[in-house]
Amino acid sequence: MQVLRDALLGWWQEHGRHSIPWKLRRDGALLCPDEQLDPYAIWVAEVMLQQTQLQVVLPYWQRWMEAFPSLAALAAAEEHDVLLLWQGLGYYSRARRLLAGARQMQALSPSAWPQDLESWLALPGIGRSTAGSILSSAFNRPFAILDGNVKRVLARLIACERPPARELKHFWALSEALLDPARPRDFNQALMDLGATVCTPRNPRCEQCPWQFQCAAYAAGDPAAFPVTDAPRELPFQVIGVGVVRNAAGQVLIDQRLNEGLLGGLWEFPGGKQEPGEPIETTIARELQEELAIEAEVGEELITLEHAYSHKRLRFVVHLCRWISGEPQPLASQQVRWVEPTELGDYPFPAANARIIAALLERLQAEGSAAAA
Repeated sequence: MQVLRDALLGWWQEHGRHSIPWKLRRDGALLCPDEQLDPYAIWVAEVMLQQTQLQVVLPYWQRWMEAFPSLAALAAAEEHDVLLLWQGLGYYSRARRLLAGARQMQALSPSAWPQDLESWLALPGIGRSTAGSILSSAFNRPFAILDGNVKRVLARLIACERPPARELKHFWALSEALLDPARPRDFNQALMDLGATVCTPRNPRCEQCPWQFQCAAYAAGDPAAFPVTDAPRELPFQVIGVGVVRNAAGQVLIDQRLNEGLLGGLWEFPGGKQEPGEPIETTIARELQEELAIEAEVGEELITLEHAYSHKRLRFVVHLCRWISGEPQPLASQQVRWVEPTELGDYPFPAANARIIAALLERLQAEGSAAAA
């Protein structure tokens, strides 16, 4: 174990990612082993890094820290503002849980950050690996991690013949045994950096790996064959009819999703699933009646787009609609609202809706130019 630790830390000292902003002192100086980093900044980053790569997270984290620079600032924030700042990162339940966790932490421990695993696991959206990463990064406490990069590195190190998800107990034990108790902050970061930059999912750069000659997958001759994965399952496919409903004043109708699921709390254009054999225009008219209690004339198609989530694939068929009658009611949502098209950017929408908004604004601009001519 000590040979592996020394080799990894020696490699990391020269080749690691040392410019991650939440892992640095504010003055840029080197950290002492017993020095504490900002737990809040690290917590925000670790939640953002769940399901999202570092380079994508960096600008979001910078904007977040400017808007909510402290635990107190986040705890006092409105959910609308939090979701708007998160827009584009996906998995929006992370943002809602981060807000709830900040309020919980502010109420329970406003003056001292906990340094035990149980306190962090009690927060919404914090699992064992995220908690371990926060504690080791912020406080240099000896807690192991097991994120996607680490699972891949360990699966190759021992050439595990089963998917890591089926051997979690064994992988946790291995991660804990490898952890350098004298330098847990550096070791965990080195392990993540190794997976992110050298032991990559495809085309691993084994010639640059400090563990090359201890790696069972390398000895077997095919490191990329690990980690072993289960056969991929086919994702279900659905067609969604969407109505961009405008009233006589030119305003657009949007509704806010319930606070549940991946997209909870976000705004969207109303619509729903197409039934077998149902024309898409009928789908849209039916969904507007069932979800909002309004009658609308379904007009021409605005845009069709496809979007893949982790659990399903969707095709959105979007039509312009003219509101006829009925006061919009949130029968399947939190609230509904008529807004000016130019105000749509003030509301947090799922990523797929960005193209719908762009197509709508382009259409309105063309209509305005035609009218002026």
